[in-house]
Amino acid sequence: MQTRERILDAAALEFAELGYAGANLESIAAAVGIRRPSLLHHFPTKKGLYAAVVRGTFLALADTLTGAMSDSGDFASRLDALVESFSSFIDSHPAIASILLREFLDGAGPGRPILEKEVVPVIDLVEQFVKASGGRRLRKGLPVRAAILQIASDILVRAAAGDLREPLWGKGDHARSLAAALFLS
Repeated sequence: MQTRERILDAAALEFAELGYAGANLESIAAAVGIRRPSLLHHFPTKKGLYAAVVRGTFLALADTLTGAMSDSGDFASRLDALVESFSSFIDSHPAIASILLREFLDGAGPGRPILEKEVVPVIDLVEQFVKASGGRRLRKGLPVRAAILQIASDILVRAAAGDLREPLWGKGDHARSLAAALFLS
């Protein structure tokens, strides 16, 4: 793995655990096995590093979701694949759940404008897919965007819950069943 990717991985963990304000470039560099000047060679500022972590994650997420929405099959199976893709993505990038939830609650770091620029287009993409593909299968009167955010929030909070995941949610991932109940008539 290249140094840049190792820095991004270490930074994601640091930002997830300590938030933007608490994250320390020296700690991130040490986790990668480099010194701070080497880190600054790749990312001249903490804000730039944070932006790269968020941007990179959401570009990868958009690609993952686009692939799921492009699958063949009826709306119900494509919706199921979409929710499964999001859930699997978050499970494989657990730090992003904590980063997002911190930003939603804190709002003091540089994340708000970054999230608005990176998250909103992904939500728009999913909303357009659901509205265009749902047809008669889509529950009438459903506030689609709110339903998308409900499922996404469940997945994010579940991922960030750590050891409390199973005691709170039980065994398994129920997001796909919840999505079917919310979206399908």
